[in-house]
Amino acid sequence: MTREENVELIRLAKEGDAEAMERLTEGNMGLCKSIAARFRDRGVEYEDLVQLAAIGMIKAVRSFDFSYQTAFSTYAVPLIIGEIRRFLRDDGAVKVSRSIKHLGTDAMRKKEDFIRREGREPKLSELAELCGVTTEELVFSLEATGPIRSLSETVGGDEDGTPIGDLIADGADEIGKMTDRIALSEAIRSLPPTQRQLIYLRYFKEMSQTEVGKILGMTQVKVSREEKKIMETLRRAL
Repeated sequence: MTREENVELIRLAKEGDAEAMERLTEGNMGLCKSIAARFRDRGVEYEDLVQLAAIGMIKAVRSFDFSYQTAFSTYAVPLIIGEIRRFLRDDGAVKVSRSIKHLGTDAMRKKEDFIRREGREPKLSELAELCGVTTEELVFSLEATGPIRSLSETVGGDEDGTPIGDLIADGADEIGKMTDRIALSEAIRSLPPTQRQLIYLRYFKEMSQTEVGKILGMTQVKVSREEKKIMETLRRAL
């Protein structure tokens, strides 16, 4: 459907028009299916994932505000992803292979050895090199071997854990990459300027908390506390 048709149907659906809501959901089912496909092989039937995505779509319609000045699909993506993630988190249905568990355990062991040897936490790229895998493989194993979390959290279980930053999708899944970027960028954009800079330095420049503190005029402890606050904010947003 066209953008104009989408807007008109959203207006009618928000006013309680059931037929408009049905048409809107059907018209955006391609987006729902694309996002649902990102969560295949996690112990939940694909059809059920699509239904969860549709629920997220409906919630997005009901809460959408035309004053946001953003495309509906951009607004809807984080809500659809969040609906599926909440189900997976609460249902606990993720199945993790033995090889992935082994890599996650090995990575944490190598991280601890690195900290003892170098006196600092390793960058994500450094840890991946030590494990002999790609950064993508490392992030996947670390996230998969722990409880289901927002992608904005750190991994490793301590306040200085290795940052995930964003979900790294399969190379062939361009739609998956797009939806994850939208979800994360929308959440980060809502942060205050200083917090956005902290995120940029920590996750995109791969700086340590001490290095970030020098730039922002904070102690390492203050950076750590601020980072935990930001993670909680992004966790709620995603």
